[in-house]
Amino acid sequence: MAESSSSGLTFKLHPLVILNISDHYTRVKSQSQSQPPLTPSFTHVYIDCDSSSSASQHSSPPRVFGCVIGVQRGRTVEIFNSFELLYDPSSHSLDRSFLEKKQELYKKVFPNFYILGWYSTGSDAHESDMQIHKALMSINESPVYVLLNPSINHAQKDLPVTIYESELHVIDGIPQLIFVHASYTIETVEAERISVDHVAHLKPSDGGSAATQLAAHLTGIHSSIEMLNSRIKVLYQHLLAMQKGDTSCESSLLRQVSSLLRRLPAIESEKFQDDFLMEYSDTLLVTYLAMLTNCSSTTNELVEKFNTAYERHSRRGGRTAFI
Repeated sequence: MAESSSSGLTFKLHPLVILNISDHYTRVKSQSQSQPPLTPSFTHVYIDCDSSSSASQHSSPPRVFGCVIGVQRGRTVEIFNSFELLYDPSSHSLDRSFLEKKQELYKKVFPNFYILGWYSTGSDAHESDMQIHKALMSINESPVYVLLNPSINHAQKDLPVTIYESELHVIDGIPQLIFVHASYTIETVEAERISVDHVAHLKPSDGGSAATQLAAHLTGIHSSIEMLNSRIKVLYQHLLAMQKGDTSCESSLLRQVSSLLRRLPAIESEKFQDDFLMEYSDTLLVTYLAMLTNCSSTTNELVEKFNTAYERHSRRGGRTAFI
């Protein structure tokens, strides 16, 4: 397999695609642990294409397959979304009728989206993957292959996602299609950033206590502040190096820093202080009213219990109720 692609294409991958693949893999893995193995058929299969025995298939992690869709503008390929594929592990073929139906449905909602390629899971591309790749060439003459590695590696800092292109290389005098690595960047829009943030702050499945959720929230804020502080230190050290002449002066960077610093005095203005104190006072007032309401409710319950106790006592000839 070649080291890198020579096509010159720029790939932009959206987080929704990674979430879809991860969700697909998690569902299939959960089903495979709770159900017996399925007989070969067109289904959302979980297989190891290189396994030679049923024992190795059970021990190997499941693999999932699907299509990636998006748009291509010139030399830029932007992958927006994905959907699952029906795959037959016995013949390494796709259900074309299902694929065409899904493509037609997506065309009605997203008329500008086209099938750009396909995705799968695993640590590396398999030889049998080329058969699926060639099958999709009737839809896209140069499909892309997005591979997600579901294995957990705590030492790895980059995303476990690899994008492959196919190139025709002459090997031993025979022209052959091989997979080559392609570089990519993560592209997000505002809606995706909100969705990813929401997923990251979902409530635990076991319910979780309010203290646990608060601790997780404060931990996230603390991590964000530490990241911001580290980036400010890097920027500060770079500016000091520029001032001493250790590095070349970058006018664009200086303009950006100057623009950022001009915004800081705005929070020290008199208007900001008045607005801040007003907001702070309103928050304290709401908190105080909530405490008064809670105290009144508790007092009311106490009075009702007190009256109930004295009412029973008065029926036996005792004193009347106090209130």
